[in-house]
Amino acid sequence: MSAATASRRVESVSLGCRLNLVEAEEMARAARATAGADLVIVNTCAVTAEAARQSRQTVRRLRRERPGAEIAVTGCAAHLDPEGFSALGAARVDAPFTGPQPALAASDGTRGMIAVQNGCDHRCAFCVIPFGRGPSRSAPPQEIVAQGRRLVEAGKREIVLTGVDLTSYGAGLDGGWTLGRLVRLLLRELPELERLRLSSIDCVEADGDLLAAMAEEERFAPHLHLSLQAGDDLILKRMKRRHSRADAVDFCKSLRAARPDIVFGADFIAGFPTESEEMFLRTLDLVEDCGLTYLHVFPFSARPGTPAARMPQVASHVAKERAARLRAQGEAALARHLAAQVGKRLRLLVERGGLARAADFTLARAPWATPGETIDAVAISHDGRALIVRPALSPPGETG
Repeated sequence: MSAATASRRVESVSLGCRLNLVEAEEMARAARATAGADLVIVNTCAVTAEAARQSRQTVRRLRRERPGAEIAVTGCAAHLDPEGFSALGAARVDAPFTGPQPALAASDGTRGMIAVQNGCDHRCAFCVIPFGRGPSRSAPPQEIVAQGRRLVEAGKREIVLTGVDLTSYGAGLDGGWTLGRLVRLLLRELPELERLRLSSIDCVEADGDLLAAMAEEERFAPHLHLSLQAGDDLILKRMKRRHSRADAVDFCKSLRAARPDIVFGADFIAGFPTESEEMFLRTLDLVEDCGLTYLHVFPFSARPGTPAARMPQVASHVAKERAARLRAQGEAALARHLAAQVGKRLRLLVERGGLARAADFTLARAPWATPGETIDAVAISHDGRALIVRPALSPPGETG
């Protein structure tokens, strides 16, 4: 390695989803192997107007703070508006990974992540991501296993599988691969892996192997984050979603029967065009009907070029007010979940900042624990967002 290569400083900044985080780390790793000036890679997001605004703001800030660095901008927002990002002072505007899908791996410190799928073949009325990411494509399973083994050998006790449309995994691959088959393969080939987790999935695309794995595989984390978006059938139809309200409720009910300890999260859009108060109330009720615990809520923001941008709009202040009510419903659901954990013994993966996560994604405060280790703890109270825990005083199965 040359002196120029060895001294090269590369920083990556990722906005948006876990897939962006994985890609940014992969690009930074590749850039460190080349000679050149200091480099900042910004992986942008375009999922909402606010995400695109934050992406532009990040480039402006870095241009001021790092005037001597080369700024390379990639990701969905940059791909959709390359001229705009060039005008902000970006030295390069690169397309995100849009060719054959490699198995990309990264780490957020305590857990590993593998991008197993990219792109999307669906056209939801509100979404620009397929225009930035291209069609659905999947990484070969043996590449994914190899990346998983590398992460485990590096000490990662949990791996998260991520993608744009994760449940479409298998697209373009020979052999009838599905996400469920991939999960089974990873758990079989990586017996030392303590937890395997999924990022957001589409409930109507979940295959039988995936549902069976959730019921049968203890190391498959009992936590799913669902792309639901709304709870009213007419709004779901106008969104061009592929599931109904009943589909979502039945999915959660059947999985909870098979895996009683499962905990669900969901994405929602409040104030979608044409949404009436009655329609919104059906979305609000879905939190209880599906038994959701973790909510990720966006007020609707029109994305240029999408069908939803041409529909009759709900006033911005109404969308924001509905989003606030939906978040409050989620906070109440989370508080009930946390209260139900008090007194229980939990196995936690310790993160940075004095935090830790249970297999069902429950957050706990354990400032006395070492990041990266797994610990046994007892929940003694909660603060509405996380459990307060103490070390378990005896081995599992004994009275503590």
